Amino acid sequence: MIDTIKDTTDEVFSEVADLRRTLHRHPELSGEEEETARRGAEHLDGLGLDVRTGIYGHGLLATLDGGKPGPTLLLRGDMDALPIQEETGLDYSSENEGVMHACGHDVHTSALLGAALILSRHRADVHGQVRFCFQPHEERLPGGARGMIEEGVLDEIDGAAGPEAVFGQHVKPALPAGTIGVRSGWAMASADEIYITVEGEGGHAASPHELSADATVVAGEIVGALQTVVSRHCPPGVPSVLTIGTLVADGATNVIPARAKMEGTFRAMDEDWRFEAHDLIRRIATRTAEAHGATADVEVKTGYPGLYNHEEPTSVVREAATEYVGPDNTIEVDRWFAGEDFAYFLQERPGTFYQLGAGTEHGLHTSQFVADDEALRTGTGFMAYLAWRYGVEA
Repeated sequence: MIDTIKDTTDEVFSEVADLRRTLHRHPELSGEEEETARRGAEHLDGLGLDVRTGIYGHGLLATLDGGKPGPTLLLRGDMDALPIQEETGLDYSSENEGVMHACGHDVHTSALLGAALILSRHRADVHGQVRFCFQPHEERLPGGARGMIEEGVLDEIDGAAGPEAVFGQHVKPALPAGTIGVRSGWAMASADEIYITVEGEGGHAASPHELSADATVVAGEIVGALQTVVSRHCPPGVPSVLTIGTLVADGATNVIPARAKMEGTFRAMDEDWRFEAHDLIRRIATRTAEAHGATADVEVKTGYPGLYNHEEPTSVVREAATEYVGPDNTIEVDRWFAGEDFAYFLQERPGTFYQLGAGTEHGLHTSQFVADDEALRTGTGFMAYLAWRYGVEA
């Protein structure tokens, strides 16, 4: 069957690549994926699938019933783009000002559609049911995964059991095109947002001694003190990162501002430690401010949970990748501190989120990122093969 799927992948690849270019040319932000969903549904029409639209906004769920008995599984691809002005110079560059598929979701969506096309051609050989989940709203909280779960994509549908396993893929610039990256256990981090406002007293820059508290100095102290959350409080062996990415104290050369604002992110791969750290962040910021005669308002906005790949489904992906792309192209990857709302699917069902080599030197979320076409070919065929193989082995 592996040769059949590879041959079919080559047969449909021009159609899949054309769709990817269309999606790349017309990216849509989180929650605005109306045309992307319409194009996806249009391509799914005629494949003999049960296609449901309007799930958590613009989400799609297409269901294929195989010709042989077997389990239900779910394959997921996300559809949204980022608020970035594209600078790739591609002939299919974004036509939407300030919006770009800088995270490869055009590849994810197209590959999933391609997998549906391949498996629909070989329905008689498919064991069980395959659900193709096209998810909106991944790039911005609260994310679309939890919303689609709440609206039933993992439930029993028309008498068919809900998925017993879930799989997804994400392009990875550091991996060559044609490779698959796998990791079991904690693979991606929780992603929480930190917002702190320090209130001090403003005044003349020549007279700081006359003020109760200089908000700029206090904010600097808080930035330094927060680094102890990881360096002094995090349990050894628990991966964790805290970064303050912006600090604004809008004074002048001769003006001490009364207020300073900072924003950052906290990421971890342990859910108990994650929420313990939230309390530490609040306490360190507020007490540091109090020690200097200022106040600090602290908001820690809970984002996506850490992503945990279950051992058995990850082993299935590892074995399938070894067969499909070869052992030299099946790579054991390191932990990745990016956040990903596919973690919600993995909290509900066993599964794994593997990496797809993108073959580019440009990083995700940059204006020059674009995945190699061979990544799309691999992602399309491998996802179809994985679904077929899982059904046979289950």
